Amino acid sequence: MPISMTEFETAGSAFLEVRTKPLFIMKLEARPAVPAGETPNGPRRVRVIYGGRFEGERLSGRVLDGGSDWQIVRPDGYTVLDVRLTIETDDGAMIYMTYGGLRHGPADVMARIEKGEVVDPASYYFRINPMFETASAKYDWLNGILGIGIGHRFEQGLVYNVFEVL
Repeated sequence: MPISMTEFETAGSAFLEVRTKPLFIMKLEARPAVPAGETPNGPRRVRVIYGGRFEGERLSGRVLDGGSDWQIVRPDGYTVLDVRLTIETDDGAMIYMTYGGLRHGPADVMARIEKGEVVDPASYYFRINPMFETASAKYDWLNGILGIGIGHRFEQGLVYNVFEVL
């Protein structure tokens, strides 16, 4: 079925851009990646997340030990992330945070990142799509939002700028 002119005009004006609102900046402390073997999708590796911190206008707190980042390095060199974390707000609310992600860039830049070097964040693509789950009445609004984030790897860990998609 073709798109009607009304649908086309509505989508062109109402959905012209994605609007966001800052949620928090998060730093993850992660152990080195451990190879988990060659899978049909490419080599799999696991990074254990053992801590971190997140800070924002509406919520701040710590990243609890025990999270993990299951990565696949695809044949095209792109790294696909599958992350599960538990974060705790400064006022004690527990929040389950999951996100997929994608990291890629020029081969020389990615090779430098793999060696642990810090590179210009504008030289590669590193994006995530967080979702949240909590029993906290105060933070119940997190259960109904999608997020997007931009990542960068520093020597001491990963840093993400996370936004709520409005």
